Amino acid sequence: MIVVTAPTGQIGAHVVRELIDADVRFRVVARDPARLAPGVAERAEVVTGSHGDPDVMAAAVDGADTVFWLVPPSPAAASVSEAFAGFARPVLDAFAGRRVVAVSALGRGTPVAARAGRVTATHAMDDLIAGTAAAYRALVMSSFMDNLLRHVVPITTDGVFRGPHRPDLAMPHVATRDVAAAAVRLLRDGSWGGRAEVPVLGPEDLTFDGIAAIVGDVLGRPVRYERVPGDAFVAAMTRAGNTEPMARSLLDMALAKNDGLDAGVSRTPATTGPTSFRRWCVEVFRPAAERSGLITKEDSRQRGWPNGQ
Repeated sequence: MIVVTAPTGQIGAHVVRELIDADVRFRVVARDPARLAPGVAERAEVVTGSHGDPDVMAAAVDGADTVFWLVPPSPAAASVSEAFAGFARPVLDAFAGRRVVAVSALGRGTPVAARAGRVTATHAMDDLIAGTAAAYRALVMSSFMDNLLRHVVPITTDGVFRGPHRPDLAMPHVATRDVAAAAVRLLRDGSWGGRAEVPVLGPEDLTFDGIAAIVGDVLGRPVRYERVPGDAFVAAMTRAGNTEPMARSLLDMALAKNDGLDAGVSRTPATTGPTSFRRWCVEVFRPAAERSGLITKEDSRQRGWPNGQ
């Protein structure tokens, strides 16, 4: 039995779809089962509640040998430690003696890892879970292509997206569906043990200027990336609903990436997801813009994308 936490999130929803396609028996932990994708409740066992609740997780892992673990977004958390280690600590007993696959981050062991905000907090949570004697695989990556969906409106209306990263910073961006595929391969493999990190990378490193150029080509309009000062970024994140510590943790993560947090990771066939950024833009970003009403399918056809994509 496989247990999937956060089954309605970007990665968890992909994990669920892959398990259904593989006809694998699994169980989901959902705070609000009504938010599950259509058909999931008919194919999976559903445990209602938060996976940060020890009673809920005890019920979820009963008879299960493998867990997919993903911390939910916590913009209102008082600290980044509370959002990650604080969320996991009450349910550590649920991991003991099981195989656990979790979403983590690159950068462990680098000179800037101790001041990398959310990455530092994620690594601390990894250590807690691995300390339960669980067999542990941390899927480590730099940045999700899907994060760009937060910028659909400014990109399609103003031709700009902003952030604190250096425009020329080359990073390995990966599609969430490729992360989910890597997770499912491990969830279905009962042969592994111990603790290890598993890098999950896209096919290429991309700068933010390069991302803007590809998005602009797919949309058929100029797009640029604009670096913003740290204080302005934190202010924007707090206006978006984050507490000041959580907003600051995002800035610290970005600054650590600017200083080489993700440098040195090896790209191999085993660590490289198949989805290129251009393909992701065509298949995911542009349809999202179409659904928002900011891009029409006629625009897409004029760009030559099949089926309006």
